Amino acid sequence: MPEVVFSVDQSKSMRDQAVPGHNRWHPGIPAAATVKPGSSVRIECKEWTDGQIGNNDSANDVRDVDLSRCHMLSGPIAVEGAQPGDLLVVDILDIGPVPQTVGENCGEGWGYSGIFAKINGGGFLTDYFPDAYKAIWDFSGQECTSRHIPGVRYTGITHPGLFGTAPSPDLLARWNRREQALIDTNPDRVPPLALPPLRENTLGGTAQGDLLDAIARDGARTVPPREHGGNHDIKNFTRGSRVFYPVFVDGGLFSGGDLHFSQGDGEINFCGAIEMGGYIDFHIDLIKGGMETYGIRNNPVFMPGRVEPRYSEYLTFIGISVDHRDDTNLYLDATQAYRNACLNAIEYLTKWGYTGEQAYLILGTAPIEGRIGGVVDIPNAACSLFLPTEIFDVDIRPGGNGPVSRDRGQVAVSS
Repeated sequence: MPEVVFSVDQSKSMRDQAVPGHNRWHPGIPAAATVKPGSSVRIECKEWTDGQIGNNDSANDVRDVDLSRCHMLSGPIAVEGAQPGDLLVVDILDIGPVPQTVGENCGEGWGYSGIFAKINGGGFLTDYFPDAYKAIWDFSGQECTSRHIPGVRYTGITHPGLFGTAPSPDLLARWNRREQALIDTNPDRVPPLALPPLRENTLGGTAQGDLLDAIARDGARTVPPREHGGNHDIKNFTRGSRVFYPVFVDGGLFSGGDLHFSQGDGEINFCGAIEMGGYIDFHIDLIKGGMETYGIRNNPVFMPGRVEPRYSEYLTFIGISVDHRDDTNLYLDATQAYRNACLNAIEYLTKWGYTGEQAYLILGTAPIEGRIGGVVDIPNAACSLFLPTEIFDVDIRPGGNGPVSRDRGQVAVSS
């Protein structure tokens, strides 16, 4: 096993760890450990909400989750010799839930997915599913099942949702400036257009005093991806992947978390993946001057691993850039097109007895493939959603005597 350079006691909050992690991006957060290029290391991670979600049959915890505490990140890890302009070469060697453990903490044999309430984050289809819902998933080797969504079983593409390097002071200021400008275009929107720095519940690693105050004042929230990496939620960041992260500060200061057992393209529920605590093993190296040499300045580049389920048959749903609620045409809007592909799949699955919420959570957690078909044929973009048919316990393909609906219960709801 690689050396554990950041350890987590899953029964404790990230704040109460021997070395706490952080929940804001800021160049001043002190390194929790330092490694040499060429090292293989293990980083242990808390589930992203720091244990706010329980293994139960109520979605009140999803409804009431405090997003000011999220995400809980492990690190930062400094890399000896890393300087601005370099590239960190990060190989994902292994990843999984808490090893050989079954217990009350997320990742100890179970995980969850959820639909966030519109007033508290929302999701990709928040106008159609404005309330909070939840499903608990049990792990059995590489497979997962849920008591809240019977009739499906699938192999997870386990991956980290969020890892990145620290921003420079200049880059951090740019993030805050441009995101505030976006907020200012519609400051009362629900959910908001972006999340500005927030002092409340800031965790800055081992920082104290004036440094912690600066992190609380200016630290960027961890919800979106940015130039340094961050919350990509790309399901193909699997074992065997190699990621090239830009370095903006001395040491690189690499950190992250938000581990996922399984997820579809887009993580469309917002809390759409099957969330878990656990571990991730990395090999870390360095390319000096790599940002200029390879032109990797504004986002990481990665080579996906060769680990994914071998599903051979898909039912594919297509969407175009039309808002069918009022028949409004949008111009080459791929977001609207993918939203319609998702809605078309949900409507189809309800014919087999799934509730809309169950179908929505299947699309968020199953290894669906989301693809852009075309963004050139004015006025309609076309996107598609590939749903593996083999994850279901019945044949859901069109044909025969048509769909057979049966009672499949419901996901956990809020009171």
